[in-house]
Amino acid sequence: MATSNGSAAPNSADTPWAVSQVNSKVKEWIERMGFIWVEGQITQVNMKPTWKLSYVTLRDVDKEMSVQLTTSTSTLRNLATPLKNGDRVVVYGKPAFYAGRGSFSLWVTQFRQVGIGELLARIEMLKKALGAEGLFDPRLKKPLPFLPHRIGLITGRGSAAERDVMSVAKDRWGAVQFEVINTAVQGPQAVTQVLDALDTLDADPSVDVIIVARGGGSVEDLLPFSEEALIRRVSQVRTPVISAIGHEPDNPLLDFVADVRAATPTDAAKRAVPDVSAEYERIRELRARAAGALRGWLANEQRQLSTIRSRPVIADPMLPVTQQRDLLATTVERKDRALGSIVRDMRNQIHSLRAQVTALGPSQTLARGYSVMQVIPRDGNPPSVVTSVDGVQPGSQLRIRVADGSVTAAAMSVDRAP
Repeated sequence: MATSNGSAAPNSADTPWAVSQVNSKVKEWIERMGFIWVEGQITQVNMKPTWKLSYVTLRDVDKEMSVQLTTSTSTLRNLATPLKNGDRVVVYGKPAFYAGRGSFSLWVTQFRQVGIGELLARIEMLKKALGAEGLFDPRLKKPLPFLPHRIGLITGRGSAAERDVMSVAKDRWGAVQFEVINTAVQGPQAVTQVLDALDTLDADPSVDVIIVARGGGSVEDLLPFSEEALIRRVSQVRTPVISAIGHEPDNPLLDFVADVRAATPTDAAKRAVPDVSAEYERIRELRARAAGALRGWLANEQRQLSTIRSRPVIADPMLPVTQQRDLLATTVERKDRALGSIVRDMRNQIHSLRAQVTALGPSQTLARGYSVMQVIPRDGNPPSVVTSVDGVQPGSQLRIRVADGSVTAAAMSVDRAP
């Protein structure tokens, strides 16, 4: 309904819009966008030679979103390479809304397939960008468990990769268990399904390690394992991830973000599960080395004990006391000898000095015929030896000592020697 001036009446419960009016408004608003370029991956192509128009489903390469494309059948027939599911393309079209059935699509006039060279260049640019963010830092790599009890396996249904991983792992350690989630490993559904499988396995606490496995393939087949959404999700999971995509020359970006990169699915099984026979052999070797080391240590200790027991102090514990006692006795004996020698020397010296004193004394002089003359003072003082004529006066009383007595005399006169 319109007002008198031609404008639309305000929308309300009393004045609702008709479906045709809604579709017309939506069509008018959408078609204001004009022509745009859109990139995605082909998931479905509906085309028949008798149709004037053909219909294509274009899916986002990272997310579970798609858009319908409408194009003339002649446009598809004139492409140099026919479109097929999984192709990466860039389309040029205009958003269109078909008011009659209320559906949206892109009216496409050009299709450009993204070449392998361009895809590889984009992957290389993405690799540099993610590397600069630190997603490939070796310090972020989680160590694999030595003996996983349960392995999560993401691979294609009934694939050779699944058979290789499980058979090799069982041969190496029969007790290992698997939680297998089969997903698409190429094509437009691969990324979404692998992401869901990663979330499921990472949330399971019984899963010790996750293997993402796929056999070899073309560059186009391996493109899902270089998608940014998958790379970022792998960098966030808590469970260690082993990448086993393709063969040795293949290097999708998953190899760089995974905790371990395996050259093949078989190599992934070998890296995840230890070889039971090799481990038993290693245990036997270690036990033999331990026993040899123990025997060597015991023999060495026995030699040292024998050496210690052969020492005199162990053979005769009283030997130190005996040695010290003997040393003390020897010291005392040496002391006695030294003291006796000193005493004898001193005695000899005394005898010698006594003989010298005796030889030089007055008695010996008197015995040889000499005499000692003394003057006896009249005042009662002790007699004094006459050594000079000056000490004698005529008339002085003299005592003359000889060897066998003394003679009292008087000095008659004093004569001085001429």
